[in-house]
Amino acid sequence: MNLTFDELRDIKHKLPTGSVNRIAKELQIDEQTVRNYFGAHKFGEGDTGNHLQPGPNGGIVHIDDTRILDLALRIIEESAQK
Repeated sequence: MNLTFDELRDIKHKLPTGSVNRIAKELQIDEQTVRNYFGAHKFGEGDTGNHLQPGPNGGIVHIDDTRILDLALRIIEESAQK
């Protein structure tokens, strides 16, 4: 799956407080991995497997594993229904 970096960051900003922790717990991964997935630049912790190509809107992010993205979108949808 491909998204622009700006689109990925927009998804992150729409997440309610505590979502990074929830995603990490549900997927049994480190919180830093979730943060890195959405563009944090902490090296050596939580490799996400995402690949960034230079381009407009922050570049193109190629996402190999969409589990974090899928859960984030579900959380956003849940919070919108409340």
